[in-house]
Amino acid sequence: MTLAAEAPDLDVFTRLRGPVFGFAHHRGFTHSFLGLFLVSGFVVGCIYLIWRLRGRPIKDPKRPPRWGLLFLFAYVAGLSHLLLDFTNNYGLRPFWPFWEKWYSWDIVFIFEPIMFGLLLLGLIVPSLFSLINEEVGARERGLKGRGAAIGALVGVLAMYGVRDYQHRRALEAMQARTYQNAEPVQVSAYPTMINPFQWYGVAETTGFFALVPVDSRIPEVDPLGQMELRYKPEETAITLAAKRSYLGRAYLDWAAHPITETENLDNGGYLVEFEDLRFWYSGYVLPWLRRGGGKPLGAGVELNHSLQVVADIFGKQRVPPEDGDVRH
Repeated sequence: MTLAAEAPDLDVFTRLRGPVFGFAHHRGFTHSFLGLFLVSGFVVGCIYLIWRLRGRPIKDPKRPPRWGLLFLFAYVAGLSHLLLDFTNNYGLRPFWPFWEKWYSWDIVFIFEPIMFGLLLLGLIVPSLFSLINEEVGARERGLKGRGAAIGALVGVLAMYGVRDYQHRRALEAMQARTYQNAEPVQVSAYPTMINPFQWYGVAETTGFFALVPVDSRIPEVDPLGQMELRYKPEETAITLAAKRSYLGRAYLDWAAHPITETENLDNGGYLVEFEDLRFWYSGYVLPWLRRGGGKPLGAGVELNHSLQVVADIFGKQRVPPEDGDVRH
């Protein structure tokens, strides 16, 4: 089950075909309900192969391995991976390939120290009590670590409950106000590390995005007037060409609040940069993400003067266009 819970991240090997291909298939097939059947089968198959190579050892002849039951356990473990990925704001596509829509709960930061601490205590506490029992000569009863494991899981579920409640409060507060006298057509609230009351809000109107800090403990959004506006750029032949590229299609399929910025290059070409505003705040929570003017999880498409794709920009990598884009 431990191996199966980690196995959906085997999609990391898709990066071998290039960063854009890896991005397009990250949290795709291996993170879907259908794909988990193959992922679970692969894990159990590997264990079966090891078992065969070891000469089929069976400690109790009356209780041979139940491979069907092991497959079921592996699938359940894989579902736990999907649940954890669903809770953060990157999301996943659980119904792929029938429905490629991205889903995210948006209640837990991509790395949540509180959850990490709870689970770490679930591992450490049993060993500490075991040492204490050895010192005093007490006998252990029941399965070692059961109580700590249950306590850690209850703590994680309680954290989910608190964050979900505060998330809904943040969304209600954002929906109840206007932004520069404009009604929002969509609002989103994204988590920050540790503090379940502090959220980063994105309110989309017909003409711009409003980026606001939200404190779910109070009904008023942005009482200190820290709102930042990002106006939607005019759609041009240049941006349309970039959006039709392989990288553009993959990015827009994934992004929740995409925005573009066009730069004229000295060689007569163009660079169209993509940014998803739901990660705009990450550069302030994790400042190293914005060193050198970088955009967290941003990307770009370089075009020549004929609006043909010359290169893809992903992170700090500049690579040839992938998967059907014309190479020049």
